[in-house]
Amino acid sequence: MAVAASASAMSQDILRVPPPKADARVSYGHGPQQFGDLRLPAGKGPHPTVIFIHGGYWRNTYNLDHTGHACAALAKAGAATWNIEYRRLGDTGGGWPGTMDDVLHAGEFLRILGPRYNLDLRRVVASGHSAGGQLALWLAAQMAVELRGVIPLAAVSDLRRAFALQLSNGVVGQFLGGSPDRVPQRYAATSPIELLPISAPQRVIHGTADDIVPFEISERFAKASHNAKLIPLPGAGHFELIDPKSREWETVRKNIIDWDF
Repeated sequence: MAVAASASAMSQDILRVPPPKADARVSYGHGPQQFGDLRLPAGKGPHPTVIFIHGGYWRNTYNLDHTGHACAALAKAGAATWNIEYRRLGDTGGGWPGTMDDVLHAGEFLRILGPRYNLDLRRVVASGHSAGGQLALWLAAQMAVELRGVIPLAAVSDLRRAFALQLSNGVVGQFLGGSPDRVPQRYAATSPIELLPISAPQRVIHGTADDIVPFEISERFAKASHNAKLIPLPGAGHFELIDPKSREWETVRKNIIDWDF
């Protein structure tokens, strides 16, 4: 237990260490949270591209900086990364529906970024961590962006189940403005498991020892989806999945970068 606790503490260092600088910070809207960090791989392109969405249980406690490490590593491995910020709980307009609106607009903004930065819009995948995994799956379900696949990392992919478990002090109810009984249409419109089938193939990656988003949530989602592959990471917690220094990172990298890019 001491070793596991130590590894978990080390994985959370990713939340505090400043990430490598992005190649460009670009606004996709007029609001202070409506921007993204673009990182480009070596070479002229056209570059395969990863839309990456950070987590933090939809709260503004955390921003896109902590996933900058993962995005920089993916860029080094050969893919451009569009690491998006969005309105969250605590921001004006954050939560339902503003968070969803921002993610959709940020994804669609690739059409403008593509010719400007020589991105290959025929080779785009979406990935996200924790609450960002829910948002990545939701984005895929909207079919507003052509995606080759979606790679949710420790995703909150079943919002009704997350509400029942009262994860993070009942944050799902705060995010959607009520319980499943009170606002059932919002759960139906945002919970990935209720949006199935999702046409883009899914590679669902989750640590089996995750104590922030339980592994069972990804198990339930992958079992319900006919287009998903569950990739368990034995003994891994929550943050190893976005830490390029972790032993789990190679599995994450491979499943994002090696998608017929």
